[in-house]
Amino acid sequence: MAETTTKRKATTTKAAAGNKKKPAKRTPRKRKAKKKSLSERFGSWIAQRLYHKGETRAWVIWSLTALIGCFYLSAVYHFFLRPYAEGKKEVEIHFLSPHVHGLDISHYQGTIDWPRLSLAAYKEQPVNFVFMKATEGIDFVDHTFQHNFASARECGMVRGAYHFFRPDVSAEKQAELFITHVKLSPGDLPPVLDIEVLGRKGNKALQNAARTWLLRVEQHYGVKPIIYASYKFKLRHLNDPFFDAYPFWIAHYHVSQLEYTGPWKFWQHTDSGELDGIKGDVDLNIFNGSLEELMKMTIK
Repeated sequence: MAETTTKRKATTTKAAAGNKKKPAKRTPRKRKAKKKSLSERFGSWIAQRLYHKGETRAWVIWSLTALIGCFYLSAVYHFFLRPYAEGKKEVEIHFLSPHVHGLDISHYQGTIDWPRLSLAAYKEQPVNFVFMKATEGIDFVDHTFQHNFASARECGMVRGAYHFFRPDVSAEKQAELFITHVKLSPGDLPPVLDIEVLGRKGNKALQNAARTWLLRVEQHYGVKPIIYASYKFKLRHLNDPFFDAYPFWIAHYHVSQLEYTGPWKFWQHTDSGELDGIKGDVDLNIFNGSLEELMKMTIK
């Protein structure tokens, strides 16, 4: 009987437990999807078209390659080819202060008609001075130098001579080569060191070698030589107080005004000039001063 009563109680307890309402499961509220901004939607649209299953689409790679190639070619054209692609059209030079026109030559100009050249004019102004290549490195002598040098004096032009510098060979031997072949007289312009190449040994070696040449030649002729260099070469490799003490001849083409802001004496403004007496192109220059000031620069 007690066992039956116990079973009933257990049954009753189970039933009571079964009659209890289970708590209702909460359904998570759906959040409203945040509306994407225009930039986010555009970004998603771009991503769908650029990527496919995690991989960059082939056309994207080709497009980027073509874009980089176009940029590279555009830069090459703009900085290196455009001036020559425009033919021999000269840039109009804006020069307000007194100046004198001149030229520089080498064996590349071939045979020169000196009487005609001495009467030549640039922009209706006379051409009064001429520099010419004499030597290069330790063993090259321009075969036209002696004849041209004598002819310039006979025609009444102010003349000068330059040495093309090779930084990787002995600066002492280069100075001696120039001194041996160039006999300057009163009325001639100071000797010129033409520095255009850096060489394999670097900037410090270039500067030391150039310093050696300049001091030796200055000692021999008793006058400070002129340094020729392009605008950028001067700023990159010769921007030093020692070299700034020398008169500079700066080459800078296809500009209406020389952009170099330091002191300078000569500006080579084109390598495609034309003058009577010379067949083909020739370098043209401007002296930064009057004819009287040019003559003051000459050897006494």
